Amino acid sequence: MSASPRTAVAALGAAVVLGAAAGAVGVKATDGGPSATPTATSAAQQVASTTGGLSVNDVYDRAGPGVVTITVTTHGSGDSVGPEGFAPGREQQAQGSGFVSDEQGHVVTAAHVVEGADSVSVQLADGSTYDAEVVGSDASTDVAVLKIDAPASKLHPLELADSAAVEVGDGVVAIGAPFGLEDSVTSGIVSALGRDITSPDGFTLTGAIQTDAAINHGNSGGPLLDDAGRVIGVAVQIESDSGGNDGVGFAVPSNTVQSVVRQLLEHGSVEHAYLGVALGTAEQGGAAIARVTSGSPADDAGLQAGDVVTAVDGTSVESSADLVSAVAAKQPGDTVTLTVRRDGGSRSVDVTLGNRPA
Repeated sequence: MSASPRTAVAALGAAVVLGAAAGAVGVKATDGGPSATPTATSAAQQVASTTGGLSVNDVYDRAGPGVVTITVTTHGSGDSVGPEGFAPGREQQAQGSGFVSDEQGHVVTAAHVVEGADSVSVQLADGSTYDAEVVGSDASTDVAVLKIDAPASKLHPLELADSAAVEVGDGVVAIGAPFGLEDSVTSGIVSALGRDITSPDGFTLTGAIQTDAAINHGNSGGPLLDDAGRVIGVAVQIESDSGGNDGVGFAVPSNTVQSVVRQLLEHGSVEHAYLGVALGTAEQGGAAIARVTSGSPADDAGLQAGDVVTAVDGTSVESSADLVSAVAAKQPGDTVTLTVRRDGGSRSVDVTLGNRPA
């Protein structure tokens, strides 16, 4: 499928991945960095009280012990100066966030936080630090699972809520380590649902939760919590012209996270259905095919640039987002029947979906 208009960039532009970015984004070192006291705005406190949920302080007390800070160490290739001006081969460290998911020591974070890491460590809320193994990572949903060897007594797993029950206007709390400031708390509301964002591998990630809770570099991988202290999403991106918080952040919904984590724990990887087209806007409704990838399932089925998909298995497709969502709901190997408008006529095309390439 095609990428959405939001393009993940390193510093400036429409959308910013909130990962373990070093140097220019001001991430602090793990040792000797400033400490922070959890705070929240009075407006957010009012949101919590009017919705009948916990206060921000109570959400922090309940969920804070399960939030972790992730430190990633990488080394330059030695061939050229790094993007932040570091000498070739020099060790670099950066930070992200995450949360404990079970008493076996599994930790959930964003895939782009640990991408390319030579080593990863996890600092628990009590300050204890453990080396971490990357169990699995899925760039298409920007979710990764780590494993640490910590005693169960130190682990405080967070509960995943049903993100399908989340509504616009619900109060939310984000906990993480923006700019290396561990245990930072911000709050706000769910601003919108069902947003499409661009995943680290360039495909479209559907169903993201939009929030105005302040999240910044280093928050990535940290939990977005409801007013009962349950995880409704994993913070992954902001939309910003400046590269900083402009009040538009995005989180991968918890139902997606739960499914991906289960597959990563069982198989170490995740398979996604793949059609193999780039999409444009159709003037009369539907999903317009702008380009067909050579050798893809769409190509094998005879789809062409200029075709407009108007239905999948008899269910109407009104926009590109509808087609993206319909394919995302399938599995590799599934056969779907597309209703296609071409040269003024309509035809049915059967497509056997493939496995999305890395």
